[in-house]
Amino acid sequence: MAKHRCYAVEQPQTRFFDKSDRTRSAVVKLNESRHLRNAAGLHANDGITSLVFLMAMRWRVAILVSAAIAISYLDRQSLPVAVKAIQQDIPLTNTQFGDLTSTFLLTYALMYAGGGVLIDRIGTRRGFLAIMIFWSIACASHSLATGFTMLAVSRFLLGMGEGGGFPAATKVIAEWFPVTERSTAMGIVNAGTAVGAVIAPPAIAAILLHGSWRWVFVACGAAGLSWAAWWSIVYRPPVPERSISSPAGPQMRWSRLLTFRQVWGLAAAKFLTDAAWFFYISWLPKYLYDARHFDVKQVGAYAWVPYAASGVGCLLGGWFSSALLRRGRSVDASRKLALGLSAAVMPAIVFVTRVPVDWAIVIFSLAFFGQQSWSTLVMIVPTDLFEQRLVASVAGLIGFGGAMGGLLMNLVAGRLLDAGFGYGTVFNIVGTLHVIAFGVILITIPRIRPLLVEGVTRRL
Repeated sequence: MAKHRCYAVEQPQTRFFDKSDRTRSAVVKLNESRHLRNAAGLHANDGITSLVFLMAMRWRVAILVSAAIAISYLDRQSLPVAVKAIQQDIPLTNTQFGDLTSTFLLTYALMYAGGGVLIDRIGTRRGFLAIMIFWSIACASHSLATGFTMLAVSRFLLGMGEGGGFPAATKVIAEWFPVTERSTAMGIVNAGTAVGAVIAPPAIAAILLHGSWRWVFVACGAAGLSWAAWWSIVYRPPVPERSISSPAGPQMRWSRLLTFRQVWGLAAAKFLTDAAWFFYISWLPKYLYDARHFDVKQVGAYAWVPYAASGVGCLLGGWFSSALLRRGRSVDASRKLALGLSAAVMPAIVFVTRVPVDWAIVIFSLAFFGQQSWSTLVMIVPTDLFEQRLVASVAGLIGFGGAMGGLLMNLVAGRLLDAGFGYGTVFNIVGTLHVIAFGVILITIPRIRPLLVEGVTRRL
């Protein structure tokens, strides 16, 4: 069996050490123009009009994908925000609530990995459409639940559908954007998490004040199906999907990606940081209900604030990394500096149980800001390391690690709380995880740069 090699190669647009700022900017713009022409199959003589149209179209695509991510976070927030109303019909302990979240995350993790392979094989247009329809129906099915088991089945199906969302989003960004703009574009996409989560508390509270909790899930499912219709009508990939499904170059088995230490490093970092993130988004409303004695109106009025901060983090983290690249910094320095700053603010969460509620909301906001700045950057790194035909598969494996971290943390959190340890213990645990994760990235990825794969890979 032939041996296969993997090399690390520098990106041309980052080698600016002997160029003036003006030349540097010109080279970046030239590379962006070439990326768009190549993505759309245009030739140099196809005219500037087509190129300008594509440059405008790519930002519309980012907003369209961001809307899908917003709906996914609206769907997954429906249970945490509505849990107090649900408990009037279906009693739930902290352990059972943690188990429901972990049931969602189990299939979310599996589909995150499998969904990446699916997207790489059938393309972003068809893949995203199928994923959205499935998860919207799964979300609506919560309205039929009469007990814990039926809720668990609905969470299981919702996780199965939503797991493919971020691999599809990452693939779309890799198809449409050059490296200098990918973190900004991914920031816009990731900001959808904040939009959905900001809308969820007041919108769900309004439904609960005027009707049954079952209508919450019906409304969320309808929103997803509306987006699916929009996507099927307006979206066309820059390269026909018949070309995507048969990519040029040697094929790589999915399992071979696991021979990269970079993949393991990113998956381990995501395991740690998403353990914290999925705890935050699943337990924030319940913490406000249980520890701060909020009612539904108060949760609707305050729980959206940290998510708004997370949206700012998505945009600023992506923008900051792109700005460093435009100024001639290497991809490695641009990504790692932004990641390090994002991780540095996360330990503040350990103080959240020791301060008045107004300051607690401020601390939550800071943590959500740092987390989503981190998340934007960590999910763009696969596009810096791997070629387009592998991006969704790599993103899927990394997301699988993240979802498994969230699954484990939610199981642990529910049991710790029911055992009497209190929220302070859990916040002390999650407050350390981003700093550890940044150390993992520094060790496993000494330099962020493109990897050239010949045949089957081996470890670098």
